[in-house]
Amino acid sequence: MPTSSGSLADRLRAARVYLVLEAAAAHVVEPALRGGVDLVQLRDKHASDDEIVRAGRELRELCADHGALFLINDRPDLAVACEADGVHVGQDDMPVGEAREIVGPHRVVGTSTHSPEQVDAADASDADYYAVGPVFETPTKEGRPATGWDLIGYAAGRSSKPWFAIGGMDPETVRAAAAAGAERVVVVRAIRDAADPEATTRAIRTALGAEERVGAA
Repeated sequence: MPTSSGSLADRLRAARVYLVLEAAAAHVVEPALRGGVDLVQLRDKHASDDEIVRAGRELRELCADHGALFLINDRPDLAVACEADGVHVGQDDMPVGEAREIVGPHRVVGTSTHSPEQVDAADASDADYYAVGPVFETPTKEGRPATGWDLIGYAAGRSSKPWFAIGGMDPETVRAAAAAGAERVVVVRAIRDAADPEATTRAIRTALGAEERVGAA
């Protein structure tokens, strides 16, 4: 992964649980980090740029304290402004190459994939990682049809980069994701809305077979 520093590349490859949430749910991040979240992405379509940068700076420091990576969704300029570790861009957002030009060679750039063709393109692109799904339809990606398990198997058989199964991931579905070939998952509602985010994160890591990595950063 030549586009990221060795340290970031190693941490990204070792990552297993990736939490995505909005600024209003920032209180969930610390217990989730204690439970073993490896990456946190701030994805907030309604907050102002100033609000995202302010929340991003706080979350970046919190993630750094726990050895986790912190990314901003969609906006590489805001990722630079809050000194995030990187940015995630979807298929309908800025192209990966353009995002890379803005954040530079030493930050992470991730992207989303929803088809075998997009998996192949992401694997050949300048992205450092990609998400595969949504496995199940989810309200966080309204209107995006589910890809099912076949795309997870496709990525597992071809990928040369870290990738994360996304869409409806919880302690039960993560077991199926692992059986289908996923080593990493993106989680939104199962952790964000949990009564005990720390315990839920630990349960997800256990289901994924990654519980031994908690606290190893």
